[in-house]
Amino acid sequence: MAQQRVSFSRDPDGFALTHKAQRLDIEHLSYFHFVGRIMGMAVFHGHYIDGGFTLPFYKQLLGKPITLDDMEDNDITGVLDHTFCVEHNAYGEIIQHELKPNGKSISVSQDTKKEYVRLYVNWRFLRGIEAQFLALQKGFNEVIPQHLLKAFDEKELELIVCGLGKIDINDWKSNTRLKHCTAESSSVKWFWKAVESFDEERRARLLQFVTGSSRVPLQGFKALQGAAGPRLFTLHQIDASTNNLPKAHTCFNRIDIPPYEQYDKLYDKLLTAIEETCGFAVE
Repeated sequence: MAQQRVSFSRDPDGFALTHKAQRLDIEHLSYFHFVGRIMGMAVFHGHYIDGGFTLPFYKQLLGKPITLDDMEDNDITGVLDHTFCVEHNAYGEIIQHELKPNGKSISVSQDTKKEYVRLYVNWRFLRGIEAQFLALQKGFNEVIPQHLLKAFDEKELELIVCGLGKIDINDWKSNTRLKHCTAESSSVKWFWKAVESFDEERRARLLQFVTGSSRVPLQGFKALQGAAGPRLFTLHQIDASTNNLPKAHTCFNRIDIPPYEQYDKLYDKLLTAIEETCGFAVE
């Protein structure tokens, strides 16, 4: 009898060999559990995740059903010919799934279309990922218990997890600390002139360069956090060669700016620093 060959690998910690596919199937849920705990820890400590999820994800995390109340309501009579049965491709095999008992025999009508959409969206969202989502949710709730989330809706939870996406320059200016310079210093005026000329994406990159995050706390710039607690965004003029690039200290939300001789030079150096962070002195 021919023997079946299977591939094995030793995991990095030197434990016993395991079959790759079996290990992936058994252990991959632990990764989602880990991600959930990281999300919970970020929320607990007031830090923000640079990225986000869809609103249905946040609704599921809150334990709320997914709805499409804001969708356009069009009459489908004579337009769609569907039943409460859908098909999906599973590794090359077409499989039918009934959205409700005996769904294959139930036609979707004008009166039942909202039910169809609700069942279909829930199925599409959870099909194949329910176990993974539940593992992530479990990890999140180990840090942030579910009952503490009842006061929030999905949009508020998104803000709590990711912070504000849009940057308010006036709020930024009003909550910036100046070190070894004043509001009338050329470097300060030119810095804000450069910021005002940036588009939203470039402003976010600058904020990430200096603070380590492109997101703004819900309370605005006054609530920025450093490594050891609250720490305002800081502009620090330093005595250094104007051939140097600005230097960021992300633990202190501080940017060191040499005394550049003109605006164009500050703009070019600042732009180079935030666009080409890797390789420059970022602490």
